[in-house]
Amino acid sequence: MNNTKEKILIAALHLFARDGYEAVSVSDIAKQLAITKGALYKHYQNKQDIFDSIVKRMYEIDEQRSLQYHVPELKYEDDPSIYKEVSLDHLKNFTLAQFLFWLDDEFASAFRKMLVLEQYRNKEMAELYHQCIVSGPVDYLKDIFQEMMHHRILKKDDPQQLAIEFYAPFYLLINMNDLSGDKEKYLKLLQNYMDLFVQRHSIES
Repeated sequence: MNNTKEKILIAALHLFARDGYEAVSVSDIAKQLAITKGALYKHYQNKQDIFDSIVKRMYEIDEQRSLQYHVPELKYEDDPSIYKEVSLDHLKNFTLAQFLFWLDDEFASAFRKMLVLEQYRNKEMAELYHQCIVSGPVDYLKDIFQEMMHHRILKKDDPQQLAIEFYAPFYLLINMNDLSGDKEKYLKLLQNYMDLFVQRHSIES
């Protein structure tokens, strides 16, 4: 991606995160960068095209991070075999890394804020918010835990219930951090919670 196109993408995302997607126009994005609308249209067809590129970038980042932390990058139905390779250590390391990623990474943080702002105003944003931050992670964890139970890593239980139990503190602590900004405190709480989760549900423990 060339430099101007990248600058447009980042500037638009920050405006969307600050003011909301619906409130920002192509003119606003061009003004933010001190370029003409014509110059912007050389790189993106319209605001929707910019938004689609932001979402595509977010999914690409997610896939890269999944590979980095040895957790599945595909949905269960696309490749069930990769789910049986996930260990509890992989999952814990990935979860802690994701917690910091959503808080510290400039792109991810702005993406999350945009979805939070727009979820009640835009159906597409609401669906994306749930897919990326609410129900999507729960479904993903459910499939991981189902395989872990099958391979006797976790005790038999309801995988959906376990997924909610595991994910709820992650979601809650990110939102608590938004107000207080005490990241290290909430990271430690998350780490302690995951250790307790493993103690309760792991067959080895």
